[in-house]
Amino acid sequence: MKKQPNQSRKMKHGLVFLALIFLVTACTSFQSKKEIGANAHLTKKEKVVALLTSIETGDPTPIGYINPDKYIQHNLKVADGLEGFGAVMKQLPEGSAKATVVRAFQDGDYVVSHTEYNFFGPKIGFDVFRFENGKIVEHWDNLQEIVLETASGRSQIDGPTEVIHLDKANDNKVLVKGFVEDVLKGKNPGKITEYVSTEDFRQHNPAVGDGLGALGNALKEMADAGMPMTYTENHMILGEGNFVLSVSEGQFLGNHVAFYDLFRIEGGRIVEHWDTIEAIPPRAEWKNDNGKF
Repeated sequence: MKKQPNQSRKMKHGLVFLALIFLVTACTSFQSKKEIGANAHLTKKEKVVALLTSIETGDPTPIGYINPDKYIQHNLKVADGLEGFGAVMKQLPEGSAKATVVRAFQDGDYVVSHTEYNFFGPKIGFDVFRFENGKIVEHWDNLQEIVLETASGRSQIDGPTEVIHLDKANDNKVLVKGFVEDVLKGKNPGKITEYVSTEDFRQHNPAVGDGLGALGNALKEMADAGMPMTYTENHMILGEGNFVLSVSEGQFLGNHVAFYDLFRIEGGRIVEHWDTIEAIPPRAEWKNDNGKF
């Protein structure tokens, strides 16, 4: 039977991608030497942006930024290693993938990106990559569908992108850690004005308006409805300059979820907030054994 053109293209695309992965796996030392040349100047942040952008462009070069012998995957819908990454790419309808990195920052061996995707549908995503010896060895992410009409009128990803005040990074991480413990985890919620600006608090959560009053009202409404938003454990605080990401676990609308909260800090107070909330699938549905966090 003669194959249809679309089927042939998809098969060819999948075979080419898997072949590229095989070459990456087989030629680790060669790639390392090559990277010393053309790509040695790239920062960790630039490598991450290139890798995510390649989802759309199909450029095979950034695959070489991943360690082929050690790639620990925390997206529970994807299997470990380059093979898992390749399998997901193969499932995408040809030409459908879009990836626009809006902001990215680095904290030591970790790089955080905030990206607008079309990846099996329009989504906003946070990705966290960990590097060892210049190669990506671990990946976490959190995705949420795009909402066009939001309470604040802001999108889920717009706003400032420039990383500034690099000397304030540690202070800002301490501030966010305190906010998570005292306010989000409920240890001392009355201290909220010590963390969040009472004059300028811009909100990108699609269901919540700007300002502290709108945040308080939203939390109260959920609690009154018997569906409180509960943060139970914080797993990661990463930041550079005025941007800090908090990765937490908890309950939302009766589901076990991951909370990724990005904060922008000015003058020692949180002035802007972006987030994604993603349900954690049942253990039987996991494609790897690494856990969400």
